[in-house]
Amino acid sequence: MRFLEMFVAKSNDLLWSYVIIASLICVGLFFTFRTKWVQFRMFGEMIRLLGEGASQSSKGGKEVSSFGAFCISTASRVGTGNLAGVAIAITAGGPGAVFWMWLIALIGSASAFIESTLAQIYKVKDKENFRGGPAYYMEKGLNKRWMGIVFAILITLCFGLVFNSVQANTISVAMESAYGINRMIMGVILAACTAFIIFGGLKRIVQASQFIVPIMAGGYVILALYVMITNISELPAVLTMIVRSAFGLEQIAGGGMGAAVMMGLNVDCSRMKPEWGVLRMQRLPLMSRIR
Repeated sequence: MRFLEMFVAKSNDLLWSYVIIASLICVGLFFTFRTKWVQFRMFGEMIRLLGEGASQSSKGGKEVSSFGAFCISTASRVGTGNLAGVAIAITAGGPGAVFWMWLIALIGSASAFIESTLAQIYKVKDKENFRGGPAYYMEKGLNKRWMGIVFAILITLCFGLVFNSVQANTISVAMESAYGINRMIMGVILAACTAFIIFGGLKRIVQASQFIVPIMAGGYVILALYVMITNISELPAVLTMIVRSAFGLEQIAGGGMGAAVMMGLNVDCSRMKPEWGVLRMQRLPLMSRIR
């Protein structure tokens, strides 16, 4: 266990270093310029395709619509990381970290577009469906089969053992704390529901995502709008504070860390130390006035 703790600690130091964050920003900027700002230029087209996809999904069919694919992607990205990531970023870098999370999210959209495009280009036919992803374009696009194999093994271990375990643990702890439901019972219910969806194939996964994701994302947006509207008089001052506080290494690091947590990692909140969620109020005088 001591070796494992040291390995995780060293890996964390590497992943949260300025080198990784700077690399992600540089790659995002490169793709942004190479695609001629595709994340802004094609924003309207994205909305149009999602609208068409939603109508196709309601009619049924064998194909996975663009809306269904969007729901699957959103389901893997939106979670506790979107809440804990913001709190961690502001705690680490103050209000200015929010500015860098906005910036990294906009820049990272180009990287996400390229990643999804490569997955489409190098996907392969599997009976009635297709298979694709990073492992496939590593093998076929880079001609590095070994890299695809290593990635596939690591992602299987990560998502199959770690990611799902963290999420299940967080849900069971939250349900036990809020409603007194036994963690073991909640774990069995989660496992049964997950098995029912996964073993139903891609179609059932898409259907479940199309039902759950709009409710989840809608609730998230509604709650955020409620907080903004009920504190609308403070909004100009908050935006001013975010921009004024943005330009410093600590703020950049905090924003990068928060964006990484939001996009690529869902935090196990049950293992977070209480002080992690406490904002540095001495650095946020305005926040103490917001209800």
